[in-house]
Amino acid sequence: MNAYLSVWKLRFINGLQYRAAALAGMATQLFFGFIFIMIFIAFYSQSTVQPPISLQELVAYIWLQQVFLAFVMLWFRDNEIFQLITSGNIAYELCRPCDIYPFWYSKLLAQRLSSAILRCFPILIVAFLLPHPYRLTLPPSLSTLALFLVTLMLGLLVVVSISMLIYISVFWTMSPTGSILMIAIAGEFFAGMVIPVPLMPQWMQTITYALPFRWTTDFPFRVYSGQIPQTEALWGILIQLAWLAVLVGFGRWWLRKALRQVVVQGG
Repeated sequence: MNAYLSVWKLRFINGLQYRAAALAGMATQLFFGFIFIMIFIAFYSQSTVQPPISLQELVAYIWLQQVFLAFVMLWFRDNEIFQLITSGNIAYELCRPCDIYPFWYSKLLAQRLSSAILRCFPILIVAFLLPHPYRLTLPPSLSTLALFLVTLMLGLLVVVSISMLIYISVFWTMSPTGSILMIAIAGEFFAGMVIPVPLMPQWMQTITYALPFRWTTDFPFRVYSGQIPQTEALWGILIQLAWLAVLVGFGRWWLRKALRQVVVQGG
């Protein structure tokens, strides 16, 4: 366990060095936050029916997407791992006296945390200081905030578990671009990153609720605004834990299978 904590710490500290990239990311995320909110304000102003999610809750939903983008985006990639697999240098990883799955998992988790910490606080400050209706409001209660933090961290663990499947798939495809593109597009759509899940047609919501992606993004963000009641949020946490166990278990089994079949050539 100490080895994995050390890997996490080193990669976390290393990730905090990229301040220029964080500044550029903050500017981009603030810009897209404003654009998305303006689009939905225009739609809501012309709506003739009661929307399934209020404008204030939707504004919080969009700002939280931008604040915690590093937590929820599936196209976040570690080229070092891809190069290890495609170049044959995975042989060096096999020589390490530790399990590859938690070793890579720790690295990916640290990368997302360091990236989010660099960006989230300035964006939060700006979002809280904006005028209505662009302002990010506080959760209804402290208990709601606590539930949000729990669901957000569990969602992060689920995202990393899904990301691990992308890396493992490269043992067969040898093409990281295709794996990321397909899973990222589908995953982020069903997570509510393109269209918030409450605004999707009912038949599409049924599909979304059967997949793990919404538990990484849609669920914690709606818990924050109180759109999902606290009792329902507690049941949702159990579902998040179940998905995490399934994804980690399947990922470990799939990685073991890949490593048994891997062939490393060289001179």
